[in-house]
Amino acid sequence: MKRQKNLNSQLPEVIYTPESQLRHPIRLGKQMWCDLLASRELAWRLLVRDISAQYRQSFFGIAWAFLPPVIMAAGFTLAHDANVINIGATDLPYPAYVMFSTALWQTFVEALNGPVQAVSVAKPMLARVNFPREALILAKIGEVFFNFAIKLILIVALFIWFKISVTWTVILAPVALINLVLLGIFIGLLLAPLGILYQDVSRGLTLITGFWLFLTPVVYPVPKQGIFGFLVQLNPVTPLLVTARELATTGVISNFSGFLIVSAITLIGLIVTWIVFRLAMPFVVERVSS
Repeated sequence: MKRQKNLNSQLPEVIYTPESQLRHPIRLGKQMWCDLLASRELAWRLLVRDISAQYRQSFFGIAWAFLPPVIMAAGFTLAHDANVINIGATDLPYPAYVMFSTALWQTFVEALNGPVQAVSVAKPMLARVNFPREALILAKIGEVFFNFAIKLILIVALFIWFKISVTWTVILAPVALINLVLLGIFIGLLLAPLGILYQDVSRGLTLITGFWLFLTPVVYPVPKQGIFGFLVQLNPVTPLLVTARELATTGVISNFSGFLIVSAITLIGLIVTWIVFRLAMPFVVERVSS
């Protein structure tokens, strides 16, 4: 009993009041940071559980990480060779261009859907157990990078097969990749509370990302003119995905200012949506459990 008392005395005391946490931003920031650190072990356990379930309950297993870019590359390569579509010149051999770009796009989509899926699946646990919600998001971020590590095997094989040379800037490519993932988490975290209440969010994301794909230079180079070119360059995914691809291949960044602007907006937006997520979740959980 004495040992149990000592353990309890080490736990932080949590006091719930009707006063808004935004009135004390420093205290809120400390709580957010403490909860983020405290959620690491739980996030790791959730990550291991989710990855094991994802590949154990699938006949093809980790092959699903390879199939989407391979199938898309095969389809667009056949259409390109048959002159069905006019893509234009690309920096890489076209099959490698499509596979590499699709792997990056798929990583963004997984990051975008991750927070919404995490809170939707954990809805019963959220209503019964009080734990740092950040653990759900950290687990999904870990899952996104794990899946990309599997895709990286395909990317390396592509570079070897097509004899694609790389420059020293390849070591900077993870920076652009991380920003691409954070952009997806930023948007997904903003939609996560709504995703618990309405299933339309998950269904809507499927439709939106399907259309969003064609506004992203995944199967074609960045157009420089016209309304379509304006929309593609306005797309926030474009500078992050293109920069990651260029750092890994040519080493020449075509839109460095756009990359910096979107990266800065992503980091600031991620902090803001994290705060919104923390403030909204208690009300959302209360509504779901009532």
